[in-house]
Amino acid sequence: MDITIHTTALPHDDPDASLVFYRDALGFEVRSDVGQGKMRWITVGPADQPGTSILLTPPAADPGITEDERRTILEMMAKGTYGWILLATRDLDATFERVRAGAGEVVQEPTEQPYGIRDCAFRDPAGNLIRIQELR
Repeated sequence: MDITIHTTALPHDDPDASLVFYRDALGFEVRSDVGQGKMRWITVGPADQPGTSILLTPPAADPGITEDERRTILEMMAKGTYGWILLATRDLDATFERVRAGAGEVVQEPTEQPYGIRDCAFRDPAGNLIRIQELR
């Protein structure tokens, strides 16, 4: 079987702030930006990995979601408990400094975890948890 990860989705509530974070702080290229106002679907990804993307989506844009579900999603986003992703880099310290300088909200500085991974964590402008692991 030949399956790859093509795109994963994270919600955004401020497309312009999300663009700044993913493009400028993380260094991802913008592959598409469709829609208007807060109803924009933005695809970003590492320039050297054209087949792997993150789709930044308006939260609860699905017309099948109830107002109660929409409220719950927005509440979870505000608490930072709705979306998250794991990224990886060979130079964790330099990546951490770049993201911190790019106004990423630091959740955890680079730390050696007891389970053998060294990583750090940020929240993006929508509250999504972005963990970055060091490749060894």
